Amino acid sequence: MRQKPTVLAREIVASSRLFRVEEVQLRFANGVERTYERLVNRGSGYGAVMVVALVDSEHALLVEEYCVGTDNYQVSLPKGLIEPGEDVLLAANRELKEEAGFGARQLEHVTELTLSPGYMTQKIQVVLASDLYPESLPGDEPEPLRVDRINLRELSSLVQQEQFSEGRALAALYLVRDLLIQRGAFAL
Repeated sequence: MRQKPTVLAREIVASSRLFRVEEVQLRFANGVERTYERLVNRGSGYGAVMVVALVDSEHALLVEEYCVGTDNYQVSLPKGLIEPGEDVLLAANRELKEEAGFGARQLEHVTELTLSPGYMTQKIQVVLASDLYPESLPGDEPEPLRVDRINLRELSSLVQQEQFSEGRALAALYLVRDLLIQRGAFAL
């Protein structure tokens, strides 16, 4: 196993309401020193959840919302921040109710994904939700989200859609589809 670099110094060099930029000075095992910058979690960083909600054995829910980062409406999985003291599965069910108008009787943690580990500390927990029932909670979205479905057999066509570009969501859908295939609950 490789030896991690030694941290020589850390400093927050920029901060906004949502983001903090940390400068990290490192010395690698071979003596080379480098300075990196990374986005770090604000506050205590409780994390986030992304929900693959199965309507049936072949279809998952997607939501459409405006994304300021890409300046357009994007289709993705329901997701959001975990609140202080909140369990990952409870957070997933809450976000599902807020964004898609469904709750789930069955919730299972699948994996943890990062967006860009080279310069961001953020991680997201992927949760599989099934046995859905209608239930809505008020959320923090500025407008109602459109809810859609994707057939798990058609994931390769999803990336052809201009409104779908989130790699974490695509990875989560493929991971869940493969998990269902392994369990014999889905066949291609």
